[in-house]
Amino acid sequence: MKIEYINGGVTAAKGFKAAGAEAGIKYQNRKDMAMVYSEKPCNVAGTFTTNVVKAAPVIWDRDIVKGRGIAQAVVVNSGIANACTGKQGLEYCEETAKKASELLGIGKDEVLVGSTGVIGMQLKMDKLSEGIEKLVPKLSDTLEAGTEAAEAIMTTDTHSKQVAVSFELDGKTVTIGGMSKGSGMIHPNMCTMLAYVTTDAAVSQPLLQEALSKDVVDSFNMISVDGDTSTNDTLLLMANGMAGNAEITEKGEAFDTFCEALHMVTTKLAKMMAGDGEGATALFEVQVMGADTKENARVLAKSVITSSLTKAAIFGHDANWGRILCALGYSGVQFDPENIELWFEGKNDKMLIFKDGVQADYSEEDATNILSEECVHVTADMKMGNEEATAWGCDLTYDYVKINADYRS
Repeated sequence: MKIEYINGGVTAAKGFKAAGAEAGIKYQNRKDMAMVYSEKPCNVAGTFTTNVVKAAPVIWDRDIVKGRGIAQAVVVNSGIANACTGKQGLEYCEETAKKASELLGIGKDEVLVGSTGVIGMQLKMDKLSEGIEKLVPKLSDTLEAGTEAAEAIMTTDTHSKQVAVSFELDGKTVTIGGMSKGSGMIHPNMCTMLAYVTTDAAVSQPLLQEALSKDVVDSFNMISVDGDTSTNDTLLLMANGMAGNAEITEKGEAFDTFCEALHMVTTKLAKMMAGDGEGATALFEVQVMGADTKENARVLAKSVITSSLTKAAIFGHDANWGRILCALGYSGVQFDPENIELWFEGKNDKMLIFKDGVQADYSEEDATNILSEECVHVTADMKMGNEEATAWGCDLTYDYVKINADYRS
């Protein structure tokens, strides 16, 4: 089954509209509220932060997903996270949903909410209400509307992140599109990310949830910028069935195709987020091959991308392979360092840097050139089995500290 990337985001699938607007919640003269709306009710699935401290929107959305599992709209604000805000924070979620439901003509419990930004500040409910009043009339199914929504959920992101794919099921064209934000406080087990994925595929809610829960393990859970797991991590998947395919109610070829297409969307978004880490100059991709188990492959790959010393070496274009080997060694996975191979790979070159327990014969100049590219790829062949996994991160730069030293101001 051919799955193709197409131009678009959350409005690419049939029946979905979006909008972005300026509400002045924290930022001035920039879009800071977004809405995504489906013409028909959607089955909805979600995964959320593993942090014990959960923001009010996470609690609100989790209850909807685990309850009826049906929603029709999402309202998101950036600038203030609505985290650690007590009873009032939860009440603001309800008020936001109520305001949107009244203007959209849907149920309050069919409105999901999202927030991202500074922890501990109370939202300005009057600004939220005004923002919703601006968003509803602007709702559109155009690419531009989806782009405005993607821009409105940004915080320290340097650019918006959206992607879409198209494929066929039962002779019907099916589309999956998504948008996400996230630049700092990014760490495996979700990240300070908000991600919203829409599809016109007809999929039962239980299978939709199963597809998303399985997918996140090798997509969003394989990225890291700084090792901090956020209070607000939210990934929502909405399916309105408007493509007209026979509803997917059991596993089989149609479900597998849907999962493959979903993974193309989530992985692309995840890589965009990792490469746009705060202050980053390069996407840092680590592929572990030849591991004995899939889980060990994941652990090894994530150990390297989260190593501050390795990330700093990537920023300095320094072929300090010892830091990579060290990160593999403290991951908790047992292996024989005498057997593994380490490689650097660029757009046009692939270079062996470590083999048989010692440094390989390579050119430092050529290695520096590879490490100076926008995407730095490291391959670790563990020579233990047939399992593999890939993780994504970024380099650690001076600007990361500058950005986070005055984030609240």
